[in-house]
Amino acid sequence: MNKQHGLAAKLSHRFSALFWDLVAILLVLGLIVFLAQASRGLMQPLTAPGETAISLDASALPEYALRTSLRMLAAMILSLLFTFTYATWAAKSQRAGQILIPLLDILQSVPILGFISVTVVFFMSFAPGKILGAELAAIFAIFTSQAWNMAFSFYQSLRTVPVELAEASRSFRLTPWMRFWKLEVPFAMPALVWNMMVSMSAGWFFVVASEAISVGSTTVTLPGIGSYIALAIDQRDLDAVGRAIAVMLIVILIYDQLLFRPLVAWVDHFHFEQHADRVPPRSWVLTALRRSRWVAIIFAPLARIWRWAYQISGGVTYKERFHQNETGASIASWLDWLWYGGIAMVCTFLSWKIKIFVLQGVALDEVGTAILLGCSTMVRVFVLIAIASIIWVPVGIWIGLRPGAARIVQPIAQFMAAFPANLLFPLAVSGIVALQLNPDIWLSPLMILGTQWYILFNVIAGASTIPGELRDIGTNLGVHGWLWWRRIALPAVFPFYMTGAVTASGGSWNASIVAEIASWGNTTLKAHGLGAYIAEATADGDFHRIVLGIAVMSAFVVVINRLFWRPLYTLAERKYRLG
Repeated sequence: MNKQHGLAAKLSHRFSALFWDLVAILLVLGLIVFLAQASRGLMQPLTAPGETAISLDASALPEYALRTSLRMLAAMILSLLFTFTYATWAAKSQRAGQILIPLLDILQSVPILGFISVTVVFFMSFAPGKILGAELAAIFAIFTSQAWNMAFSFYQSLRTVPVELAEASRSFRLTPWMRFWKLEVPFAMPALVWNMMVSMSAGWFFVVASEAISVGSTTVTLPGIGSYIALAIDQRDLDAVGRAIAVMLIVILIYDQLLFRPLVAWVDHFHFEQHADRVPPRSWVLTALRRSRWVAIIFAPLARIWRWAYQISGGVTYKERFHQNETGASIASWLDWLWYGGIAMVCTFLSWKIKIFVLQGVALDEVGTAILLGCSTMVRVFVLIAIASIIWVPVGIWIGLRPGAARIVQPIAQFMAAFPANLLFPLAVSGIVALQLNPDIWLSPLMILGTQWYILFNVIAGASTIPGELRDIGTNLGVHGWLWWRRIALPAVFPFYMTGAVTASGGSWNASIVAEIASWGNTTLKAHGLGAYIAEATADGDFHRIVLGIAVMSAFVVVINRLFWRPLYTLAERKYRLG
């Protein structure tokens, strides 16, 4: 009897291993086929027949979804590389951070159309006359809608690593390379994964603009869901819009199952603590990859190389570090003077060049007009961020403390965050005209439609990292109601909320260019603001006014971040970090 039971257990184990091997092989081969199909035709001539023609036929949607998905995935990989380098440099170097973080504030507020118009010639030169050049320009445009949020999240995590973990890494004498991969990256991964989700959704939000590339007097429309939606809106084909939304939902669900759900399950063991009663998230894809023998065999050499990299990465001993600090202190002040002097010279030169360029095409009084319009947009941004915070912070904390609810809400929130604002233009324009509402007020919600999710996703990530011991202490001490929110929940998620609020604020400035002018058919509504000013200048091809509008918008973002968001960010790092 025991022998039969043992034989049955062995057969069951072998069948299970064979099953997971088969699943893993199918996943890998499917990815290869996906990449091969989506990259087909990249080296074809730019003027090849059919390459720029978009069809509203439903049969074309699967191929368009494949092409758009590849662009989104490529932009996500580039965003991760940017995050691990740019954000790390800003967090590790005080001098670099003084420049890189304000620069990041400006970059997230620069309109995505500005990136396309400036960089398209550069990318087209990589593959002259080929579709590949336009594809690179589109991928970079999607990258600009994803990277800034991820970089802010990683920077915030690096700045708020718990003190006891940092002391433990010094006690074990970890090299900087080992400390980065063994401590800092694992600590940052839960929040980074949630921000990857909202960044992917932001890419969907701007994919309509990124798949129509202007080359001189010619517009190259790349096959994709974004160009499909743009054509459907232009032709007022509501059936085609509905089909595009349905395909977007399917693609988002596939991304959730094959990419984000496995990542959420994988980073679960990187949480600051593991509570005994906590139910860990699961993913069938991650289970297949973990249990497959073939995957283990393939990745074994890579794991050995990675462990070897830990051994050869040299570190600085305490004696050497003391000597460096002693000798470096004497020249630190001179380096500071040179650094700040160089920054001042570069800023002075660039300000002079911008002033000369702008004043060649616009009158001086128009600068004052742009500033007043910027004040109008600023009021909208502050009001919308406040409303979104009141709504989504409590919701995000509730979801983050319940992994089961998070698994249900995650794909729904991703789809809502990915929903392009211009699909609501028919409803918004028709409602405002029918009810005779004020466009200055009722067009404003379109600005926060895509950016409010930065707040929700970051708060969910923060609430999911609240230590179970902290919650248990609150329960044992009878901390309930508003006192629990004020003493436990809100302080715990405050650093994460700040990341979401800063990126939502910058994204709202960017979205104002789309939201302050809404059209449907022959009806166009305009709200008074800097976004509408830049949109009109772009439509007229007036580069002097475009530069003036972007310069004023960047100045607003920098001043607001320095006077308002940055002090709050510093407070979050100093007072509300874990540990």
